[in-house]
Amino acid sequence: MLKPVIIVHGGAWNIPDELVEAHIKGVEKAVSIGWDILENAGSALDAVEAAVRCMEDDPTFDAGVGSFLNEDGFVELDAIIMDGRTLDAGAVAGVRNIKNPIILARKVLENTEHVLIVGEGANIFAKRVGISEVSPDELVLPREIERWKLFKEGKLNLEDLFEPKAKGTVGAVALDKDGNIAAGTSTGGLTGKMVGRVGDTPIVGSGAYADNLIGGVSSTGHGEKIMRVTLAKTIIGFMEQGLSAQKAAEAGIDILWNRVHGRGGVIVIDKSGNVGVAYNTPRMAYAYIVNGKLHSGI
Repeated sequence: MLKPVIIVHGGAWNIPDELVEAHIKGVEKAVSIGWDILENAGSALDAVEAAVRCMEDDPTFDAGVGSFLNEDGFVELDAIIMDGRTLDAGAVAGVRNIKNPIILARKVLENTEHVLIVGEGANIFAKRVGISEVSPDELVLPREIERWKLFKEGKLNLEDLFEPKAKGTVGAVALDKDGNIAAGTSTGGLTGKMVGRVGDTPIVGSGAYADNLIGGVSSTGHGEKIMRVTLAKTIIGFMEQGLSAQKAAEAGIDILWNRVHGRGGVIVIDKSGNVGVAYNTPRMAYAYIVNGKLHSGI
C-alpha cells in the first residue's frame, strides 16, 4: 500500500505581487480538499476532480468563474481528467455555460466511449447526465470585462499573454493508496482568443497525462506551444527513461523553451509518490501534500 500524494497548480504566469496571497491560499485550499479525500481512502480521480473543482470556483484563477473572455466577450472553457489505471480520459472544450467543466469531463470519461466532446455537443451531453447550465454572466467578472475592453481597444497586446504575463490554467495530480494515479487540468484560455479556439488543456498528452506504470503530469502555459511538444507525455517519457519526477519536469520545460520558445509550467508525480515542479515564467502557484505535510510556493 502506497502513501497518498497530491499536488496542484494555479497557473504559470507573471502573478502580480498583490495577487500572490490569493493564489497561495487558493492552491492550499484545493490541495487540502483533495488530500482529505485521499486520506479517507478515496480515489485519485475523486481527489483530482475535487481539487480542480475548488479552483474553478475560485475567481482568483483562469478556470470556471473569472475566466478570460474570448474575442466576442464570452467565456469558453476546456477541461480534462485522466485515469492512470486504465488510460481512460474524458475532456470537454469550448463549453460556455457549465460552471465546473472538470465534472463534465469526468462524465465523458465514465459515461461515454469518447475522449473529447466540444461546444454544443458538450452542452447536450451535460443535460443528458444531469449537469445544470448556468447563465454565461455568472462566469464573468468585472475585471475580465475591463481586460477584454483593453484588448478590443488595442491596448492589450495578445502576444504579451503568450509570454510571462499570461494568466494560467489550473490542474492537479494525485496518487492514492492503491497506486492509482490521476491527472486533471481546467482553463478559460486566453483573453481575446478566437471563438472556438482550443489550447492544450483538453488534449491527452499535452494538458495532462496519467499512467500508473510511470506517473502523472498537469501542464499550464501557452497552449499552442505546449501542444507542439506534447509536454505532459514528453515528461512521462523522461520518467520512463529513468529521470526523477523533478528532473523530468525540468527537462520538459527545457524542451518547451528550446524547441518552440514556449512559456509554461508543470506539476508531476511519479509512480512512487515523488513530486516535481518546474516553470519558466516568473511565478507559478503550487501546493502539494506528502506524508501529511503541506508545502506551497509561487
